[in-house]
Amino acid sequence: MDLGLRDRVYLVTGATRGLGFASAKALVDDGARVVLTGRTEENAAKAATALGGLPHALGVAADNADSATAERLVAAAVSRFGRLDGVLVSVGGPPAGAVLTAEDDQWRDAFESVFLGAVRLARAAARAMGDRSDGAHGEGVIGFVLSASVAEPIPGLGISNGLRPGLAMAAKTLADELGPRGIRVLGLLPSRIDTDRVRELDALSGDPAAARRRVEASIPLGRYGTPEEFGRVAAFLLSPAASYLTGIMVPVDGGALRGL
Repeated sequence: MDLGLRDRVYLVTGATRGLGFASAKALVDDGARVVLTGRTEENAAKAATALGGLPHALGVAADNADSATAERLVAAAVSRFGRLDGVLVSVGGPPAGAVLTAEDDQWRDAFESVFLGAVRLARAAARAMGDRSDGAHGEGVIGFVLSASVAEPIPGLGISNGLRPGLAMAAKTLADELGPRGIRVLGLLPSRIDTDRVRELDALSGDPAAARRRVEASIPLGRYGTPEEFGRVAAFLLSPAASYLTGIMVPVDGGALRGL
């Protein structure tokens, strides 16, 4: 199936490893060009090199919590590739812990990075993509990597449980606002994907192997997903092949979520 990604340009944040990197790789493998970000120039450059470097991938250091980041990243994409067709906002998860024990500063820091940083990127990307309703430049798309905590709370992740559902509703509102301009907005809800983050969460139990076995027993497919499986779903949803999908939250979880 041709996803229609050739020569389209995407910005993917938090893409030096894990879900962000897998998504960027799936986009590049299908012919897209990406600007990917990491916390340091070294890590961003290394990830871009792993994807073939220019003209396929450009790495840029960025902190989503910095108020100047969004405009700077969008400008980098337009300057290097001449256009922007979409953005996938992926950031590291907030620190683990209960709602009652999380400090105010932890809430503020997570809000700046996970929530407000994502909203800034969506606003900047929407401005850069303009009005796509005439179809002349193809549709635009804004994707958010969220979490299964959008649908149900995850034990031990109080801050994520608080912020992710709000961002999901902001995304659905953006879908209403931007749909008439030919820009789609959607979210992805990963659950137990085998990343460093999930392995760290398993380790909090004191017996990560036992924790993984317990969780796998509750997943209909009986295993954790791979970043590559997530990346392929992300690439499809960001592609013209998914042109009639907007305002949706797509679980990538092996069937773990029980609700509709």
